[in-house]
Amino acid sequence: MKLRTRKTEDQAAWFDSPEFEAAYHCALPLGSLWAPERTEFRLWAPTAGRVRLRLFREGTGGAPLEELDLEPGKRGLWSAEAEGDLHGVYYDYLVTVEGLCRRTADPYARACGLNGERSMVVDLRRTDPEGWETDRAPARKAETVIYEVHVKDFSWDPACGVKPEWRGRFKALTQEGTSLHGDGAHPTGLDYLKGLGITHVQLMPVFDYGSVDEGGSPEQFNWGYDPVNYNVPEGSYSTDPAKGEVRIRELKEAVQALHRAGLRVVMDVVYNHTYRLDSWLWRTVPWYYVRQWPDGKTSNGSGCGCDLATERSMCGQYILDSVLYWAEEYHMDGFRFDLMGLLDTELMNSIRRALDRRYGPGEKLLLGEPWAADRAAVRPGTLLADKENLSRLDSGIAAFCDSTRDAVKGSLFSPDARGLANGGGLDAEQLRCCLRGWAGEGFPAKAPSQTVSYLSAHDDWTLWDRLALTLDPGAGFDAATPALLRANRFAAAVCFSCQGQLFLLSGEEFGRTKQGVQNTYNAPLALNRLDWERAWRFEELADYYRGLLALRQRLPGLCDKSPKAGERFSPALVPANGCAVLELDNAGNSPWRRLLLAYNAGDGEANFPLPPGNWELLVDGSSSWKWKSPEAAEGHFTLPPVSAAFFGLCCKDYEI
Repeated sequence: MKLRTRKTEDQAAWFDSPEFEAAYHCALPLGSLWAPERTEFRLWAPTAGRVRLRLFREGTGGAPLEELDLEPGKRGLWSAEAEGDLHGVYYDYLVTVEGLCRRTADPYARACGLNGERSMVVDLRRTDPEGWETDRAPARKAETVIYEVHVKDFSWDPACGVKPEWRGRFKALTQEGTSLHGDGAHPTGLDYLKGLGITHVQLMPVFDYGSVDEGGSPEQFNWGYDPVNYNVPEGSYSTDPAKGEVRIRELKEAVQALHRAGLRVVMDVVYNHTYRLDSWLWRTVPWYYVRQWPDGKTSNGSGCGCDLATERSMCGQYILDSVLYWAEEYHMDGFRFDLMGLLDTELMNSIRRALDRRYGPGEKLLLGEPWAADRAAVRPGTLLADKENLSRLDSGIAAFCDSTRDAVKGSLFSPDARGLANGGGLDAEQLRCCLRGWAGEGFPAKAPSQTVSYLSAHDDWTLWDRLALTLDPGAGFDAATPALLRANRFAAAVCFSCQGQLFLLSGEEFGRTKQGVQNTYNAPLALNRLDWERAWRFEELADYYRGLLALRQRLPGLCDKSPKAGERFSPALVPANGCAVLELDNAGNSPWRRLLLAYNAGDGEANFPLPPGNWELLVDGSSSWKWKSPEAAEGHFTLPPVSAAFFGLCCKDYEI
């Protein structure tokens, strides 16, 4: 989409110039600033000739209660004050640029009405749930394990036992004591998460997005990567989207409940594009926030045709302020950046510094996708936060590692490609790179802290579906065949022995399937929902994940995220019949001072010698809990096909 404007090239050059930034960069708080006696309205609109404020009783419909002209000030700031307690009053602006008047909601709004069409004045303290002032994130653990959840598909399945009126909403994340069909024996929902061994729940986009009608059928579904109001929660996840304060309170309740359950919360954020080019940002300052090519066409590095120009100072400031707002007001513990490869490195590093200053070094997680959908029209000299520039990012900013993902299950760009787990064979040097998080000299990441090791996420095939498509396509996606279960356990063992931070798609641990559909961003809920009956039908697979996650917290050699973490691995690999064996230093708070990791990707048994010493078998291809009652291992060990085995050299006087 291309909206017409005059002097496109001249305007873009002006917006990109140091002179524009010096004259118009505004660091003051913006939006509607509520106080008991009055509310001040501030809007940054440097190209506007007039800005008019309209106040309304409701979020949709009705005539204005009052209209006020905002006064222009320095640095492109427009402002006005309205008397009285305006909490719950809705508003919008009429912004006139070059003689053309456009209606817009407030891009800096913190509350809104139905579908985000009008903004709302809010006293945020009135939205705090009981006990919010004492809400704190649980203590950090040795290892970070992130579990990706979509609010609606997490609790849509009636079998999960969530109250019908809370299914698919923020409230479902607060309900304790749910079980499969209410049987009291098989935990679901929040109780299930407590026992899984994860440390962080990553919520797929929960800010206001445009692809779902908040007043329409609850059956509507979308992943939510189409932002409208960046600082307001999505209304379709609330019990009353027409009341602006309800969605705020209920998201806070969800975060609070997850914290009480011992889980931190990561927010999936989409600052690389807007839902439509004709966004509130565009209507307020036409073209300033949008990247354009010299011919006037909009940049499409996001695949959505409306990339944000994050390198422009007020766009970068907007994003930084938004991240800090979610961290402060909603107690978010981390942020996952969609298409981080479209954001500039300077912005990402500034976000990392700001969070560290406010909350302490590394207290808030930062991770993102180090790629884009296509080329972007960035200002010359801009460095984007992609894989090529990973070394320019702070070591506290992590990137999803597609190299490990593809090594284990095959490249997503080639449907027939295979990896370690599904018949692609074993490349010992590639395996070593995966285990080291592709970090160190000659690799993109400076340290494993910059690597997110994962096998599947919301996009692309689920791990189970990819294995089924390549190993046993005739069996369908619901059959738990021995070959598929073995391959899934092996894939998990490889991924969970990598030094990067760990990430898994919700339901991956019980063979989550989308029936082979690769892209389900707007598919029916019947396909996207978590199948809670499957969670317990595949209980043995899920238990294998639990054992790996519990053991991982006790292995300093794998939890190490320092630049020297890769040096823990011994230089020599011991290959044998498609098998690779690696030894590493596990010094730290652990029962085992050294580890031996063995992997067999072949279709036959592999036999290898164990080094001298008191080795114990911790994990094999069928059980990840052997470390609870370790078996002594010495001499030679036979590793079955498509399986892994982990051994520990025991320390004296240490109890597990």
